[in-house]
Amino acid sequence: MENRTEGTWFILLGLSNDPHLQLPLFITFLFIYTITVVGNMGMLMLILLDTQLHTPMYIFLSNLSLVDFCYSSTVTPKVIAGFLTEDKIISYNACASQMFFFATFANVENYLLVSMAYDRYAAVCKPLHYTATMTTRVCAYLVIGCYTCGLLNASIYTVNALSLSFCQSNVVHHFFCDIPAVMIISCSDRHVNELVLISVATFNIFFALILILIFYTFIFTNILKMHSAAGYRKSLSTCASHFTVVFIFYGTVIFMYLQPSSSHSMDTDKIASVFYTMVIPMLNPMVYSLRNKDVKGAFTKIVFRSR
Repeated sequence: MENRTEGTWFILLGLSNDPHLQLPLFITFLFIYTITVVGNMGMLMLILLDTQLHTPMYIFLSNLSLVDFCYSSTVTPKVIAGFLTEDKIISYNACASQMFFFATFANVENYLLVSMAYDRYAAVCKPLHYTATMTTRVCAYLVIGCYTCGLLNASIYTVNALSLSFCQSNVVHHFFCDIPAVMIISCSDRHVNELVLISVATFNIFFALILILIFYTFIFTNILKMHSAAGYRKSLSTCASHFTVVFIFYGTVIFMYLQPSSSHSMDTDKIASVFYTMVIPMLNPMVYSLRNKDVKGAFTKIVFRSR
């Protein structure tokens, strides 16, 4: 190959080379992706169609559903197609695009979870001022800010990774163009690039996580002070779904990105990547819909209205 890979291609090794596993894996991931699309698009349409769900909490939830759909769709269709066609080649430009859009939507989700935590803080700790605090304009600014941060951070990650040279190998030990997996095959000195990746990722993840923990510290402190058992249960239930999603999302992201690429185990990374690229986007709408009476009520209303 040339010193750099512009205009050429990468080979994605995928999840498994065992020919007997290709069909079972195809069926499994097609099922997961179908549930992801139906769940997230269903949640988005439900919120758009039911005016009672046009509140700050559901504005953020609709954007979370959109982002989950988008960042799963950035990766999963290519993986599913690979099980049938055994086409493991991805062009340099397609790899760069996949890397950029995946990083964009993952970072947008990162900051959406912060915005949702702030919304829950305002609802539980300042209920009398909630409508004045979480206005439509404030929600719009928060959502726009999430997408802006996502785009800026994705640009940094992508330029940082693709500024390296790839002159010895173009074989990526992964099923998609994940940044650490691409960086590790570079023939350049990547220490500075790794430092940039870890520094920016650490700031984004822990800045968001610290804000979420601060908001939830206030929330749980306020909940413990409640004298009404009904109020206690209601406040706790409004936060349980979001806290579950936060725990799952940040657990896998910290495991994947806050370590040098030299210490990565590719097989372990693939399993973790399946979880946060495919399983989490599938689980999020389930977590919110199964624990949310408003969503269940809206779904029932729309189903009966359509009959």
